[in-house]
Amino acid sequence: MPFYHKLGNIPRKRHTQFYKPDGKSLYREELYSTLGFSGVYSNKYHINMPNSVYAVKELPIAENVDWPEAPLNFYHCFSNRKTKDGDFITSRMKFMENRHCIISTATPNRETDDFFKNAYANEYIFVHYGRPLFLSEYGQIQLEAGDQLIIPKGIPYQFKFKDLSKNKLLIVESDTPFDIPKHFRNPYGQLEEAAPYQERDFKIPEYMEPKDEKGEFRLVVQGGQRFFEYTLQHHPFDVVGWDGFHYPYAFNIRDYNPKVGRLHLPPPTHLAFNTGHFVLCNFCPRPFDFDPQAIPVPYWHSNCDSDEVLYYVEGDFMSRAGIEEGSFTLHPSGMPHGPQPGKTEASLGATETSEYAVMVDTFEPLRPTTHVRDTIDPNYSRSWLAK
Repeated sequence: MPFYHKLGNIPRKRHTQFYKPDGKSLYREELYSTLGFSGVYSNKYHINMPNSVYAVKELPIAENVDWPEAPLNFYHCFSNRKTKDGDFITSRMKFMENRHCIISTATPNRETDDFFKNAYANEYIFVHYGRPLFLSEYGQIQLEAGDQLIIPKGIPYQFKFKDLSKNKLLIVESDTPFDIPKHFRNPYGQLEEAAPYQERDFKIPEYMEPKDEKGEFRLVVQGGQRFFEYTLQHHPFDVVGWDGFHYPYAFNIRDYNPKVGRLHLPPPTHLAFNTGHFVLCNFCPRPFDFDPQAIPVPYWHSNCDSDEVLYYVEGDFMSRAGIEEGSFTLHPSGMPHGPQPGKTEASLGATETSEYAVMVDTFEPLRPTTHVRDTIDPNYSRSWLAK
């Protein structure tokens, strides 16, 4: 929930007669609500009935990538070393999951006219490479590398790419919303001066002409681990106007304002979003701690209640050797981890870091998939052995 916004043509009052230009037929109002009408919501006004469906059938596109024999261990894998041909839907590869969170990548190299909707999960999509255009019934958002897009569950959407030669998305699914932390806001809901990002950093949907088109439109709907094809009678982007607090938006990781302390600050300092079952953080370039005795790299720690995942975007990753762009590391809960041999000493006297990374800390253990197995660094769990 960034803030209240309205776009397009809407009636003066909700739930009232709203006629099309012919003066005879009504637009169809849809309340898009959360928490059983008690949470944030938006009101959308469709040219056609939004539930006009010719047929529904299940699609056999769900990945069978379970790795049940995966040991409880430290993991480092290179996601850039494995790609999958396809569009923004079919090129997705699931790397880790639990009951509440799925972490995937996608490497789209094909366009599609299909629409996609995640019915059960909210999506965080990080644009690692590429400049996709995001389209939905709310409007369009032009994205670029570093953008973090929040798509609430149940919204049909598309991506269009200017260039299909190099695109990569990091996708994190959550069965609870990606919320802006409450302590970032004042009692009126405005982001506080000390928050790490501000309302003006948000990219919100821009108006696009509604589509009043009849035909057969293919919508792929994800419901948990299953996928379905809906054949729609009307183009799903037929909304003439909407208003409310519940809509897709984005902001760039380069607009995140990191905090610096006298001594090393813990990871929650870098919080960007929280959900009911995990938090998501942004690590950005920043000066190091300013106490002359400070140790810049993180201290050893055990995440007794969290699995820690880091997705490395770019820069010099000061506490890890062998890291590449697109690397994932997974450190399971209850197992201590920290800088590799020599990294603590090498950091002394350093004044800044230049890395970008996205961190996901889940409150339930994650299961790595066969995509982790296939791209694994086999020596990572032994990388703390003294030489």
